[in-house]
Amino acid sequence: MKETITKVIVQEALAISKIPVTDEYSKALDIIFQRVHKKKGKLVASGMGKAGQIAQNIATTFSSTGTPAVFLHPSDSQHGDLGVIQENDVLLLISNSGKTREILELVELSANLYKDIPLIVISGNPDGELAKKANAFLYTGNPEEVCPLGLTPSTSTTTMTVIGDALVVAMMIRIGFTSQDYAKRHHGGYLGYKSRELSKNSNQ
Repeated sequence: MKETITKVIVQEALAISKIPVTDEYSKALDIIFQRVHKKKGKLVASGMGKAGQIAQNIATTFSSTGTPAVFLHPSDSQHGDLGVIQENDVLLLISNSGKTREILELVELSANLYKDIPLIVISGNPDGELAKKANAFLYTGNPEEVCPLGLTPSTSTTTMTVIGDALVVAMMIRIGFTSQDYAKRHHGGYLGYKSRELSKNSNQ
């Protein structure tokens, strides 16, 4: 069992190290900065299934670090929730296959509202339909899943999470996000206490 667990950790760490770091990251960050921080829109993240859970995590992390973001379930978007999208927003779409039906439908539906809404896509398929529609395409490297069946999203969702973290950290640096800023958005729990303590120390 220890050998199996070690193999999983090593395989996932290797997949992370092979994520291609390209100029598409700069494109994605420029889009988010211009739409959210300059034009006062927000980031709308979406994905189905496990990818949707990663999208939700990325949205909440962005929000707590100074970049307003929400999660939009692609199925719910077809039943009224599409109305959360506003003129200056940007869509962050996650699909390992790059051809998830509900996400492709969300692209079409959002374009009916605002035809020029930009798309940032995280995917393991550089030849997929989503990649072709993207204004910025962030490739996971399409790693093999550690699942013994090769089916369960595992390694792929790890790389998606890391890409999301990279975007968040880079944007925090770009906007000069401080512990004081963090404390204003995260009052409760240990992190709220720690951020307030850091703010006090920085003001002394």
